[in-house]
Amino acid sequence: MLSSWRRTREDQHVKERVASVFEDVMLRFSGSTALHLMTLGLAASPLTNMEAVRLFCRTAALAVSVSYAYMLSFYSSCLVFTGYLETGYRHGCFCRRVPKQDRLNSKPAWYRCLMYTRYQDEAMEHTRTYIHPRDSHLLLGCVRRCYGDWITNTYVKPFVVLLYLVYISFGLMGFLQVAQGSEPSSLVAMDTATASYTRAQQRYFSSYSPVIGFYIYESAPYWNTTVQRDLLEYAKGFQRISWLEAYLAYLSERNQSTSSARENFTHTLRHGFLREPQFAHFADDIIFAERGPGEEPDVAASRIFLVAKTTENKREEMSVLLDTLRRLSLTSRVRFLIFNPSFVYLDRYAAAVSSPLRHSLLAVLFLLGLSSLAVVEPLVSVWLGLTMLSVQFGVLGFMTLWGVELDCVSVLCLILALGHAADCSGPLLCGFAAGRGDSRTHWVRVALERHGVPSLQAFLCYGAALAPVGSVRSNLTRTLFRCLALTAGCSALHTLAFLPTLLTFLPPSKNRAHRPPAGDGPRQEVECVEMNDGTRVVDQITTV
Repeated sequence: MLSSWRRTREDQHVKERVASVFEDVMLRFSGSTALHLMTLGLAASPLTNMEAVRLFCRTAALAVSVSYAYMLSFYSSCLVFTGYLETGYRHGCFCRRVPKQDRLNSKPAWYRCLMYTRYQDEAMEHTRTYIHPRDSHLLLGCVRRCYGDWITNTYVKPFVVLLYLVYISFGLMGFLQVAQGSEPSSLVAMDTATASYTRAQQRYFSSYSPVIGFYIYESAPYWNTTVQRDLLEYAKGFQRISWLEAYLAYLSERNQSTSSARENFTHTLRHGFLREPQFAHFADDIIFAERGPGEEPDVAASRIFLVAKTTENKREEMSVLLDTLRRLSLTSRVRFLIFNPSFVYLDRYAAAVSSPLRHSLLAVLFLLGLSSLAVVEPLVSVWLGLTMLSVQFGVLGFMTLWGVELDCVSVLCLILALGHAADCSGPLLCGFAAGRGDSRTHWVRVALERHGVPSLQAFLCYGAALAPVGSVRSNLTRTLFRCLALTAGCSALHTLAFLPTLLTFLPPSKNRAHRPPAGDGPRQEVECVEMNDGTRVVDQITTV
């Protein structure tokens, strides 16, 4: 909106300037807002299996809605207020009328510095020249005179295409190595005791899994030989801390039967086994429930601790082990659960890879439908959809090569990458497609001049705001910084390099629907006279 406002003339009426801004911006802004809400709404729906992602996306969707209302109301009012200040020759910050040049020269240096504006002196208006503030803008001058000609140069295009192929190749390389899950140490600051413990455990005891709690959460017939055999079979292959195994060995040493009646089994357990000093610590692993007066209590619940030997692929082996034991718990005659606090982070995000990609495809389909309803050129929708998928693919691949795994933070950034890519490349594509006649190269330069500079300014501001995030000593924040930096970098590459090059030799065409003016026939002479009434509003009287 600000860039479009700067392209209007200061001597236009404020209503005309605001109408021109809304005509130029609001369709694209409304479309990108709808795309944000669509993507965040999908991520906040039951299609996503991570509660942290759903909570964030609900909040982000509310923030996008508030931002849209803010732009329509308060920010537009600020533009109107600025327009009336410019019409009245008033300073944008101090709201004071800017004195004429001769009076301004007589003021002190600090006053001249504060009241400096780009308004043209009224004494020079007889030359009928108009100097627009944007004509002397540094970035605009660089894009217009240098970058636009360079990026569309015939000898530069092959290198940009080669760069895009390298981009896709490295993205594919990272995509094939995507890892899921998150380490517990990733949730705390880097220089903490938890991180030190994790590093020591991985260095010296990395061949062992976390201690798995095997919880039998209901009363079971432990005196039954079949149940004993099943429980021993489940724990087979683990390093075990098992009260049941120790108790059965205790009975065998004393030549007692391991399949005695319930009362004898429980009585010996309580008054014999648990009274021995070497077995007294097992008392914390067994919960007894009273049955009635004079009856032996029953074992209501118990637990066994298991440790598995693993290899280098510790996380993958643990995932397979957890899946196997959990499926077994659904069919076993003994009802049990397995758990360890670290399972929260070792558990696989079942849809961590498929969910962002599914959201991307659904968002692209929504974009195509929205564009067809808004009567936007179909090729613009196709280009924008392909750009969004390319940015998403690049971010996913490069973040893997940068050591970022698919946890809740990186999945959030993948969802946000869709909207960021649409915001950056959408105006450039629409500006290019709107042109008729001339060549593709000409309209690429025009689109870069009009929309490349605002995008470049947005990237610079984004990078300045993101730089302090990278200095935070936290793994989660470091993951956030890397993902957002890759999102901004991939979007900038597509907006400022890949799209301007590819559009110069790929559709849409620029020659259709354009008819050059006929050289024959009567001509009319048009004279335009400007009437200045002392204000910044100029009336034009045209005579034929």
